[in-house]
Amino acid sequence: MVHWEQLERILPLVAKPGRYTGNELNIIRKDWAKTPMKFALAFPDIYDVGSGHLGFKILYSLLNGRGDTLAERVYAPWVDMEEQLRKHGIPLFSLESRRGLGEFDLVGFTLQYELSYTNILNMLDLGGIPLLAQDRDNHHPFVVGGGPCVFNPEPLAEFFDLFVIGDGEEVVMELMDCYSSWQTDTGVQGQREQFLLKAAEIPGVYVPAFYKVTYLNSGIIEQIEPVQDTVPAKVTKRVVQDLDSTFYPKEFVVPYIETVHDRIMLEVMRGCTRGCRFCQAGMIYRPSRERNRSTLLEQARLLTASTGYEEISLASLSTSDYSDIRNLIQNLMAGYGDCGIAISLPSLRVDTFSVGLADEIQNQRRTSLTFAPEAGSQRLRDVINKNVTEADLFSAAEAAFKAGWDTIKLYFMIGLPSETMDDVAGISELVQQVLRLGRQIRAKDGKAGRVRVNVSVGSFVPKSHTPFQWAAQMSGDELKKRQQFLRNQFRDRSISFSWTDVEQSLLEATIARGDRRIGKAILHAWQNGAKFDPWAEHFNWQLWKDAFSATGIKPAFYSLRERDLGETLPWDHIQSGVSKGFLRHEWELAHKGITTPDCRFECSDCGLCPELSVANVLSGGKDHDKD
Repeated sequence: MVHWEQLERILPLVAKPGRYTGNELNIIRKDWAKTPMKFALAFPDIYDVGSGHLGFKILYSLLNGRGDTLAERVYAPWVDMEEQLRKHGIPLFSLESRRGLGEFDLVGFTLQYELSYTNILNMLDLGGIPLLAQDRDNHHPFVVGGGPCVFNPEPLAEFFDLFVIGDGEEVVMELMDCYSSWQTDTGVQGQREQFLLKAAEIPGVYVPAFYKVTYLNSGIIEQIEPVQDTVPAKVTKRVVQDLDSTFYPKEFVVPYIETVHDRIMLEVMRGCTRGCRFCQAGMIYRPSRERNRSTLLEQARLLTASTGYEEISLASLSTSDYSDIRNLIQNLMAGYGDCGIAISLPSLRVDTFSVGLADEIQNQRRTSLTFAPEAGSQRLRDVINKNVTEADLFSAAEAAFKAGWDTIKLYFMIGLPSETMDDVAGISELVQQVLRLGRQIRAKDGKAGRVRVNVSVGSFVPKSHTPFQWAAQMSGDELKKRQQFLRNQFRDRSISFSWTDVEQSLLEATIARGDRRIGKAILHAWQNGAKFDPWAEHFNWQLWKDAFSATGIKPAFYSLRERDLGETLPWDHIQSGVSKGFLRHEWELAHKGITTPDCRFECSDCGLCPELSVANVLSGGKDHDKD
């Protein structure tokens, strides 16, 4: 346990000491000595970023609701704090009890982004936990991974004891029951392998040590097969079917310092039915499941009372697709508008926005408004199955400007499959037209000079379990050429242009489609100083190039190579429920520029619903009769 006297000596020496003090409103502390099982929830980025993560909040309250379990939070220390921890021999510790990471029974990392993997190794090392799973014994915690990146867990296979695939609310409770049984039956002298064997029998749990990967001379995977008779050949994700009956916190921990996403979040729905071919989240989180409006309003009531937040964010992959969105907003406005609580819609579709919806929230303090056309031409939008048109974008922009917004953010991608420079030029043309439209509309109020268009352009990164998992990533030189072209186009001071670092995108693609061999490069890069790779001021591409060279890995093999449709992919033993045949068909349709409809209205036969015995759950305004 880290004593407060130790922290008093070092906290004055670091930026934002509030990241490490704990004691926030609604913090949960349980008796360490009287609670049999200890679970550390670890986020591989700083407190400012991780404290707002919704999945973290859910698991924190859910696990602490068990009488036999305590859950405490651990975040990556910023570089100044890490320096002090290492200098004074202080282990990375939890915020609730200041226990070292190595004192917990299980340490669960949320894997949101491939570039955070070196932070995971850094946190394990700071916590005194051996980096390689094979080096841990009964005195060490089990290291667990969850989140979207576990749909290709292989790059981290050597570092993690197990992964939870899919929705975590149910499976994490089953995992704790399994641990409790193992703990009771064997005590601390029991073999780790016995627990892992039992855990591997839980649907949705993947234990990489029980699977063997063999390779062909070409470097391509030959097969992935179990080495234990009791583990499944393929691990299928877990799905929570009924969100209304699923646990949701009544309280959120409220930080004392300013953080990202520091607000109430209502998860209005989980999953998406649109079928964008580049979007991993849209595939792995299927089916779409909505919460009833009455459920959401009750959650809002409890959370506003317990937190005092002044913003309610309606969270989902596509909030404006929520079938009862207008009534929900009207109810929230009626209940909280006079209290100065803003309603934000972080994920709007350009084809579903309406003047009425904008009018509903425009009387409150402004929140951001972002649309994502993704591509600059209709041809390319059809390739990626975006299913929106220029007319949809202009209609949405017109509605926003008429409702009083002066600034709109537009998000695009470059490097998409089959993209040409004409498609890139189309981005510039769309942005210029939106700017002219905004000036024309706002001129009627004498505010044409206030109109701004913020343009953000990311580089396409092919991801597992999507129709584009076989696609080649565009080379760094070509991506930079496109970025420079757009910089030259956006000379108007009313247009703000931002873009992603090309080398970061190349690294992301290499890891995202990597196999177990990539783990050696991750370890080598960390050993030579790589950490906080998502942060521009800390990302060092040379460290990674050296790591790939030292471990004999060619990044282009993973990022720039188009896959053969018959190739065994590193994640083929992880099942999202969406069939590989469907993804292959969508890849073929993309080459033809043929779109696939929204599966809310027409089944696209992706295979998920019959495979997992689930279905889309749409509220459809069914709470109306209760009004």
